[in-house]
Amino acid sequence: MPDPRQPLVLVPGLACNQTVWEAQVAALADVAQVTIGDTLSDPSIPAMAQRILATAPARFALAGFSMGGYVTMEIWRQAPERITRIAFVDTTAGADDADALRLREAAIATAEARSLEAVLRGSLQRLVHPSAPREVAERVVAMALDVGLERFAIQQRAIQHRPDSHADLASVAVPALILAGAQDRLIAPERLERLHRTIPAARLALIADCGHMAPMEKPAEVTRHMRGWLAA
Repeated sequence: MPDPRQPLVLVPGLACNQTVWEAQVAALADVAQVTIGDTLSDPSIPAMAQRILATAPARFALAGFSMGGYVTMEIWRQAPERITRIAFVDTTAGADDADALRLREAAIATAEARSLEAVLRGSLQRLVHPSAPREVAERVVAMALDVGLERFAIQQRAIQHRPDSHADLASVAVPALILAGAQDRLIAPERLERLHRTIPAARLALIADCGHMAPMEKPAEVTRHMRGWLAA
């Protein structure tokens, strides 16, 4: 008997692995056949997208977190006919401006000079809401250290070269979700609003008392919104 569950590909973010989506993989198992996209083996966003497409089902739902959102946008550019629905979690469709480019290079330089852990711990206030349990912050650090400095630097530079994706996303005509922590300090509200205007049929949802790491900070809320998106 065919499996009635939807194929769903979840794409991790910068310095993330399958851990970032761990709660959603478990909680959505009754409605989705979940696979995690590989963002750790390639030096560019287009190459990451190509690798995911090479191993994904013929048609599938697609959700990307943070940098994974940039990969999701590239997958849409390369093969929109294969995407049944699309979700963007704590991400933006714009390219880096000059300040963002400098900050990424500074993060790489600091990690190489002092350690990746030093960069991570210095960034926790921007990554995780103050109300989040300490264990969430420690899991974020442990996950990034597992990814490692070399991949962190490769991913930062891949992100620097991404294009602005607003024009490409204007063609999205499948069920779409834009989801973010209401206190995400890395994604400005006006960027979320512009993404929402770009995809008129998308549903925009903000999660209260939540920072950038929404899938780990508020797993039940993220799962609830994604379950509704999968049923749309």
